[in-house]
Amino acid sequence: MEKEIEKQETKIFLSGKYDKNNAILSISAGAGGVDAEDFATMLLRMYERYCNKKGFKTQILHQSFGEGGGPEGRIGTKSVILEVKGDYAYGLLKKESGVHRLVRISPFSAKNLRHTSFVLVEVLPDIEDDFKNEIEIKPDDLKIETFRASGPGGQYVNRRESAVRITHLPTGIVASSQVDRIQGKNKENALKILYSKLYQLKENEKDKEIKKIKGDVKEASWGNQIRTYVLHPYKLVKDLRTNVETSDVEKVLDGDLDMFIETEIKNINI
Repeated sequence: MEKEIEKQETKIFLSGKYDKNNAILSISAGAGGVDAEDFATMLLRMYERYCNKKGFKTQILHQSFGEGGGPEGRIGTKSVILEVKGDYAYGLLKKESGVHRLVRISPFSAKNLRHTSFVLVEVLPDIEDDFKNEIEIKPDDLKIETFRASGPGGQYVNRRESAVRITHLPTGIVASSQVDRIQGKNKENALKILYSKLYQLKENEKDKEIKKIKGDVKEASWGNQIRTYVLHPYKLVKDLRTNVETSDVEKVLDGDLDMFIETEIKNINI
C-alpha cells in the first residue's frame, strides 16, 4: 500500500503538458575517448533496465557504435536514441537530461590509471501527433537520404539501403534511424525523432527569450553536470542537484533509479 501511495504521490508532480507522453532518450559520448563510449553503453543498459522495471517498452531507433573490447564484452556507443513507450515515461525521465560523469580505473589503460569520462543524456517527449498541429513541415523542406545500416565493428551490413537520414533544411536538424530492416519503418522513426528535435529547438528559443528578460541564472553545480558515478577510489553515485547519494553503485547501474528520479521530480527548485 505504501508503494502504491508513493506511486500516486509522484504522479501529482507530473502535471506538465507532455508528462504523460512516451519519451525519446538520447545518449551521446563526450570527453573521455573509449571510456566515454563504454560509459554510454553502461547508461543505455541502465535506462533499459529501469524502463523494464517500470513496465515500459523500449526500442533502439538509432545507434552509432564505438570501439569494442570493453568490460564484460561491451561494445562502445558513440550515440544512441532510445524510444520509451509507457504512461508518464517522459515525466519520469525528463530530469535525467544533463551531463553524467564517471570516475573509475580505466579498463582500457595498460597502467591502470584513474580516468574521468562524460556522457550527455537528453530526454524529449514523443510529441509527433501533438506537434503536427503546431508546426507544418513541408515536403520541400526535407532532404531524405538512404544508406546501408551497419552493426558494431562493421560485422553486419545490410545489402539493401534500409537506413534513413532526414535533414530539415530550414534548421539543419538531422534525424536518422537504421534499426529496422524496412525502409518505410525507419523513415517513420526518423520523422518521430525530427519532430521531437524541432520541439526542443522551439523550447530553447523560448528559454533564450526568458533569459534576455530575467538574465542568466547561475547554477549550483559546475557546467551542466547533474550526476557523478564514482567507482574508484571509493564507490558513490551522487546527484549534484538534490544531494541524493548511495554507495550501491552496482544497483544504480542495474536500473534502480527511483530514489534519484522521484526526488528530482518532487524538488520544485530544480
